[in-house]
Amino acid sequence: MVHASRMAAGQKPASQVVEPVAVVENSQGRSPILLICEHASNHLPARYGTLGLKPSDLESHIAWDPGALGVAKELSRLLDAPLIHASVSRLVLDLNREPSAPDSIWTLSERTTIPGNLDLDETERAIRVREVYEAFHGAVDAFADARKTAGQLTAIVSIHSFTPVYRDVPRPWQIGLIFDRDERYARSVEVGLKQDPTLIVGMNEPYSPADRVFHTLERHAERRGLPSLMIEIRNDLIRTQDGQASWARRLAPLLREGARTL
Repeated sequence: MVHASRMAAGQKPASQVVEPVAVVENSQGRSPILLICEHASNHLPARYGTLGLKPSDLESHIAWDPGALGVAKELSRLLDAPLIHASVSRLVLDLNREPSAPDSIWTLSERTTIPGNLDLDETERAIRVREVYEAFHGAVDAFADARKTAGQLTAIVSIHSFTPVYRDVPRPWQIGLIFDRDERYARSVEVGLKQDPTLIVGMNEPYSPADRVFHTLERHAERRGLPSLMIEIRNDLIRTQDGQASWARRLAPLLREGARTL
């Protein structure tokens, strides 16, 4: 259960147990690739109410990565790969940030203020870190360690989506490949994607590790000496199930082949 030390705007008393923060699917998948989707959900546990936001805010990209979970699930099926995804909105705590970072708990996302996150005390922050961050990443750590020990883990891929326009600036890429020091996996997938001349592929665009968006892969892949790749797909392209399936079909053979060469 997620507990409260104080009630902020739009919050309700704790009254029910929520599902695990980390949801594991296809845990026995035969692929050596582990898929992660940190921003899979816009769900707010009952104790947070709406965090003072409108329903339209909770459907927007500030609350989650629209379409990312659909792509991740289809990739899991096509690759026969295990998938771990979050069941809680990043508005509660952003799982792809170091918990001590100022934007681990957003008070302003793009141009939207998050009333329920304003002026949080240290007790409330510690609860969120323990019950959201540590619960999720602890589950990923345990799963990744078990897979690696069994010789079933050679790469980790995280699936995200991005908005076509951010702060009035259009983003021309349909897909971005985000990587850090080890470029091998990203470059392999890039070659495959660029077989389609209509695609604009962003390399470390629209984000890069310099934007501190590589935390999950740094913790779970780099610290284990594993190649990794963060995939960002423009969310207007994966709003529908057909769009999600299409991008998964495009990416699955490239991820599979790239993992073979690592």
